[in-house]
Parts: sequence; structure tokens; C-alpha cells
Amino acid sequence: MEACDLNAAEARRLMAQKSLSVMELAQSCITRMNAVNHAVNAIVACDPDDLMAQAKRAQKTIDKGESLGVLHGLPLSVKDMVDLTGFPTTFGSTIYKDNMATSDDPMVAQLRQAGALPLGKANNPEWSAGGNTRNAVYGATANPFDVTRSAAGSSGGSAVALACGMTPLATGSDTGGSLRNPAAFCGVVGFRPSPGVVPGHSRPIGLIPLPTNGPMARSVEDVGLMLSQMIRPDRRDPWVSVVEGVGQHNADAYRHLPDFDLSSAKVAFTNDFGFAMTENLIKESFQEKIDKFGSVFAQCDNAHPNCDNADHIFAVLRALNFSGHHRDLSHKYPDQMGPNILMNIEEGESYSALDVVSALNKQSVMYRAWQLFFDEYDFILAPTTTISPRDWHELYPEQIDGKPTQSYYHWLSMAYASTLTGHPSVTLPVGRDKNNMPFGLQIIGRRGDDLSTLAFAKSLEALLEKTPDLARPRVDIAMLSRLPALKNTDGFMGF
Repeated sequence: MEACDLNAAEARRLMAQKSLSVMELAQSCITRMNAVNHAVNAIVACDPDDLMAQAKRAQKTIDKGESLGVLHGLPLSVKDMVDLTGFPTTFGSTIYKDNMATSDDPMVAQLRQAGALPLGKANNPEWSAGGNTRNAVYGATANPFDVTRSAAGSSGGSAVALACGMTPLATGSDTGGSLRNPAAFCGVVGFRPSPGVVPGHSRPIGLIPLPTNGPMARSVEDVGLMLSQMIRPDRRDPWVSVVEGVGQHNADAYRHLPDFDLSSAKVAFTNDFGFAMTENLIKESFQEKIDKFGSVFAQCDNAHPNCDNADHIFAVLRALNFSGHHRDLSHKYPDQMGPNILMNIEEGESYSALDVVSALNKQSVMYRAWQLFFDEYDFILAPTTTISPRDWHELYPEQIDGKPTQSYYHWLSMAYASTLTGHPSVTLPVGRDKNNMPFGLQIIGRRGDDLSTLAFAKSLEALLEKTPDLARPRVDIAMLSRLPALKNTDGFMGF
């Protein structure tokens, strides 16, 4: 195993013990990036010399015996939706292709303060709109398990960088599954926290917490470690759950996730929440996996909470967010806005105030139904995605098992069900599906109980790692390194 393949927590321990130098880890990540990034296009802006300079400074701190940050010496890839000093922040939009960040986003600053070493920027679709990581600035990002297929989105670059060993940690963001879906497609872990756990100071409509940032890594332990340094007080986010150190989320608790007794858990499982267009291949793969490990729980029932009107609620609220944020830009730069963004803006403008009120009322009904459901169950298990990875040239799935989808984001419904109710959700890689591609299991916990959700996921992960066909799949790095450069700039615009 190369140093870059180590999980973050293990690498951090070895560096603290002086069994691994920070420079060795940083150089290993750079070497891996140089070997495979041409084939997948995950990291789209980087500065290896700067990373090595950061690593040397971090090593001096260790050598002097000074106190170390929780993420000390760990390379980090940053999604191209947030600022990283000295790097472009393009948002995947040609409008901002020359936009250089002069300061760190508060989230990045917090991670850097904890000792993380940013390597560079990871690719995402234009304005993170869509479940396929493609844009007109940097092109497409390919799935490392099959470079003809999609890495999903919008945090596709982050997921691929992790799967390939370019960095042990990565930032992601999530509205309708934007960090969970790429994690599922690429065989890594992604966590969408409850609203306010990770502050969103720049969320377009602050009081509608559909989007949130979250951690991505290769293990649940690493996700918890990273999350512990993303929790912070920030009054600019009206949903923040930690204010000046006071709140229900104790950051230190996530550094060492507690064990969870799986045999005590009351679990519900569902392959469609009663409304999602899940393809049969995914349903079959999911059922096979539940059959193999479902007996470890105290209770494992085929059940789900009421999700009536979920598609409509998400469509209205998502369009409201995008229209409110991008409408002026679309009028100023109509030729530099892609079809996904334009569709959302047009859709948002078509809704009346009564449509919005109706969606909010229906969301409240759905939310309360979920709370009653979680009086009976501790967790919900479900597939993260409705489909297996498809050709990345496909802008979005127009059909699932022959049935037409309603929009470019309709196929994300397995993930956005929990978005609408504000429940924490973690994607755990569980072997492969019937197409031999990574399979992502979604674990949803009680709203606000992020710690138990991650603890449960960590214990389940440890159990599944003992069974080869349920363990996290690994990328064939040697094969990937021999592939030609990804031909990903074929003239498409604004994906």
C-alpha cells in the first residue's frame, strides 16, 4: 500500500508517531495524481510545489514536538464551489473562468487551521447543477472504475480524487445528493449533515436549508474526523446548531466515533421510498445485500415514511433557490448559462406564491410524518442512487427502465427524500452492483442525531469489510495509469 492509500486517521496517527513524514504523504498524493488524473480529470487546479511547502512546515511542527491540529498534515481537495486562496473559483461557469480567490472560504480556513493541507480544486458541474460532473470550463470528470461512465455530481471531482488516492479528505456539498451520489458511484463515503451542523454562510436563501457542505473521505472514521473540524459557530447561517461553543453537536465527539451495537438497532429498509424511479438492477442489488446482513439488527422491516408529493416539493424549492440566485446572471450572460441552470430559472419563474406556499405546507406534512416514523425506527437503509453509473456523455438520465424522467434532477430522488426533511444521511460503499460498479448504501438517521448516524455507519462498515463482496471496492490504479488522457472537451456547453 502506498502512503496516499492510507485512510486519513491512520495517516494522521503514523505522522504523529513519526513513522510517516508529512512530506512522504504529500509526495505520494502528488505522484498518484500525476499518474491517474489525466484519465479521470478530478483535480482541475493544483499547485504541487505549494503542497510540498505546506508539508515541510507541517513536519517542522511535528519535529519540534508542538501540539498538532486534528487534521495535521492531511492533504485536502476542495470543491470548485468555494474559495481557496490563490486558486480559481469558477463554479464550473465560463463567466467566472478567470476568477481568482484572494482568501479562503470560512470552511476552508477552519480546515486549514486544523492542519489540513489543500492540494487544489476538484471539478463540479456548472453551479453544481446536475448529477453529472461536466462543465464548459474544465470538461468532464470520469468514473475511475470505468472511465466511460459518470462519476455523478455535483461533488464528482472530490469523490474521484478520494477513490484514486489523490487526497485522503475532500470537501463536498449537497442539495439533492450532490456529495452522496458521487460517493455511491465512486466507492467512497459522503456525509450530508443535519441543517446547521456545517454552517452555510453563503446559502442563497438562508432560511431554506436545502444545500449544505459536508465531509467526504474513504472511511466513516475519516468523515467523522473531518466533520469535527467543520462544526463551528457562525451566526450568518440561521440554522447553525453551535453558537459560540454552545449547542447539541460537540465537535470533539466526532473525532472518536463511539461504537454502536448493531444488534440493538431497529432498521427500516426501502428501495424507492414509495415514489422514486429506482431501476430494477439497483433494487435487485440492494435486496441481495440486505439479505446478507439484515439479520444482524434487532429489527429489519421493509418500510418507509410517507413521502407524498416529494418530487413536487423538491422541484418547487430547488427552482426557487436557483432562480433566486442565478436569474440576474442569466439575463446578463444568457449565452454563458447552461441548460440545467436555465431550466431551473425558467421553472422558478413559472411558480406563483401560492405554489411556493403549497410546497412548504406539503413539506411540513412530510417532515412530521418522518418524525413519527423515527419514533418506531432508529435508521432507514436505502440505495443512495436510483441507477447504476451511465455514460458520462449523457447529460442526465432521460429514462429509467424505459420510463421517462421529469427533469435533469428527477433521478436523484432517493437522496433528496431525506434532504426535504433535514435528516442526516451517509453514503457507505457496499461492494458492487450487478453492473460491477460501486454500490452506495444510504443510511439515514434521526434529525439532529448525526453522531449516532455516523456511529452506526462505522460499526456497519467494520462488519461489511469482513466480507469481500460487501467491502469497499478499490480502483485499479495500474490500469487507470495506462489509459490515455480523457477526451472531455468535445464542444459541449454548460453542463
